[in-house]
Amino acid sequence: MSTQLTQAHKDQLSKWIKPSKRHKFTLLYKISRDGCNAETFHSHCDNKGPTVTVLYNTDNSVYGGYTSVSWTSSDGYINDAKAFLFQLEYSGTAKPQKFPNKTNGTDAIYGYANYGPIFGRGNDLYCFKKNVNRSGNHFALNGYASVGKTYDMQGQDYKSVMNGHLKVIDLEVYSVEEYVLLSQPWVRDIDWSATFEETIKNKVANYKPLSGLDLKQARILLVGQVGAGKSSYFNTINSIFRGHISGQANVGSAEHSLTTSYRMYEIHDGYASQTLNFRFCDTRGLKEDQGLNDQDAGYILDGHVPDRYNFNPAIPFTSDAQGFVKKPTFSDKIHCVAFVIDASTVDVIPEEVLERIRAMQVGMNYRGVPQMILLTKIDKICEEISHDVSKVFFSSAVKECVDKVAVLMGLPRSHVLPVKNYECEAELDQNVNILSLRSLGRILNFVDDLLFNKLDEIAAGKIDALNTNE
Repeated sequence: MSTQLTQAHKDQLSKWIKPSKRHKFTLLYKISRDGCNAETFHSHCDNKGPTVTVLYNTDNSVYGGYTSVSWTSSDGYINDAKAFLFQLEYSGTAKPQKFPNKTNGTDAIYGYANYGPIFGRGNDLYCFKKNVNRSGNHFALNGYASVGKTYDMQGQDYKSVMNGHLKVIDLEVYSVEEYVLLSQPWVRDIDWSATFEETIKNKVANYKPLSGLDLKQARILLVGQVGAGKSSYFNTINSIFRGHISGQANVGSAEHSLTTSYRMYEIHDGYASQTLNFRFCDTRGLKEDQGLNDQDAGYILDGHVPDRYNFNPAIPFTSDAQGFVKKPTFSDKIHCVAFVIDASTVDVIPEEVLERIRAMQVGMNYRGVPQMILLTKIDKICEEISHDVSKVFFSSAVKECVDKVAVLMGLPRSHVLPVKNYECEAELDQNVNILSLRSLGRILNFVDDLLFNKLDEIAAGKIDALNTNE
């Protein structure tokens, strides 16, 4: 059981707190990390404004309380008409329910130096007093819950919300802040006009790899978790040049990757016009225990994997595999890697997946292959963007996510490009197009960086013009 708020939990709490806004949840206090001690709770959480207290019990239930006012150590009840108790999961099953204050906010919480979080005059939820030591893998909290006195339990009770006990694996307190639009954009090179869209579309359509390397089409590898939006990014770019929403690459919601084979996709400018001078290479999504690994990635980077090759999770790809490209040319290789990351799941990317990515990056760095990040589903972390994509660079939520992902991936902040894929739309949107074309333009700039480096190596005599394997 995860003992940290998932994005789905945060989304639900955000809707309950203020439906029209998105909120930032910052962990202030965690008993498994900081100790279950009242003094420590108050030192971490007093005078921090709105907070949410979350308990994770030994029966896999998740519940707690929200207050819009600060915790204090003043030994008194505090009024808060916005306070509520809640349930997110019961015995491992999602069961979101909000329990509002029924006393017009009177005596919503109680602040005292010797007590942890307390909700309600009747101690609807009294978490603990003084100090509680860990007992094995859990904490047997020494408080109690007389639910229903200050908060309306909507027909639920101590047993149906908390399994009738306060044995918890963890207890957390998060500060809660509204995400707001900034007064000035943090990226200022975008004009959201039809003219600008046409300009960058033409620039991408007319892209040609540098001469001198016998390269006609650049190859861009898309790498990301299952469901992050790799195939959707290709479909989005394809839609822009087709002139309507396209679903050529297989996409959808699934536990396992819907991309089962290695695919190379070309982009056509319209139906009867030119084939553009780059390809997207799509492969299996990353999971903790399966999907693309660093060895497979190495073969792909070096151009050994043929189009439409079906990877078998039980059998590693080797030089004996059917269709193995024994002598790949420079055109067969990957010229840029775009990691695709879902902005709404950044906080819960499994460590095993991050380890896979880092192992791949070692190989990419060794080969000199440039890397960048496509940050997808930005509308999931900022409500304003879901209505108007042009607000993306005014969003503090997106800016913070960009900064976080840059650190997580060990890449410069300028290498993280927010995008909004077409997922449920029926018609093209000018602002979505502009953001996507801008990201593609940046990718092609990265490709050129690799090509310039190769030309420099040729000029220095380090590699032969006809053999760029070294």
